[in-house]
Amino acid sequence: MSSLLEIINLRAHFPTKDGLVKAVDSVNLGMNSGERLGLIGETGCGKTVLGMSLIRLLLPSTRIEGKIIYKGRDLLKLDEEEMRKLRGKEIAMILQNPTTSLNPVLKVGDQIAEAVRLHQGLSKKEAKARAVEMLEAVKIPEAGRRANHYPHQLSGGMKERVMIAMGLACDPHFIIADEPTKGLDPATKSQIVALMKSATARKSMLMITHDLSVAGEICDRIAVMYAGELLEVASSESILKDPLHPYTVGFINSMPSRGLRPIRGFSPSLINPPQGCRFHPRCDKATEACRHSHPEMIKVKPGHQVRCLLWN
Repeated sequence: MSSLLEIINLRAHFPTKDGLVKAVDSVNLGMNSGERLGLIGETGCGKTVLGMSLIRLLLPSTRIEGKIIYKGRDLLKLDEEEMRKLRGKEIAMILQNPTTSLNPVLKVGDQIAEAVRLHQGLSKKEAKARAVEMLEAVKIPEAGRRANHYPHQLSGGMKERVMIAMGLACDPHFIIADEPTKGLDPATKSQIVALMKSATARKSMLMITHDLSVAGEICDRIAVMYAGELLEVASSESILKDPLHPYTVGFINSMPSRGLRPIRGFSPSLINPPQGCRFHPRCDKATEACRHSHPEMIKVKPGHQVRCLLWN
């Protein structure tokens, strides 16, 4: 497979009155064309900021450094007009929380049609027909009628389907899906997972989620994020069956299917992260070296990287 995306030493820091929030701190990550990569971690670890950095949707005050090479072009060097042409048409983001992401005063069909008209130059009638077609594609019943509904008239599961339809409407090559199953009941979540699998079968996708079971079912590889940096990257099978980092092990054991054993303690401040390994205050295996030496990400076997002094 050919290389699609190369994130090189990416930093995204936010100035606040309390200090500089290091939401993404020296992240290096690559993706191949046609690959589905899961980005997992606890709430507040920087996952969403990383996704938003890729399409440059962060506040102007954000300090971004590094490189984001997409199909040979550094996205951080493109002007806003060039980025606007890429968003939606080439790279689409399915935002989390459709209740707040959808415009409450516009019909859902019109919201999808607006994106189609912008990027594909269709007439109003053609764009509306495309919107209905996309609602049918994401299995919304009576799509023609639902297209004339406002967001508040739809269930949570239907609103999530609308967000997916909007993201896929312009047939993008690369999709960033941010927590597409968050807040859904088990039955609806199962339907959305099946829909995401089929809808992205021939596309590249970065799926941002805290749900490891969803990432394991949909994604080819998984990257584990903690306190602004990556701790482990490997195939989904390796992460689920042979995790190497203590945080990954703890994250897996906190799943209901693995006994619901939470990791002790709390995620650290992204303003003043711990010295040494950022996970050491919560790690039962931490040594004195872990408290003082910050580990580098190393390749320990083909396709498997880990950031830990004690991996072996």
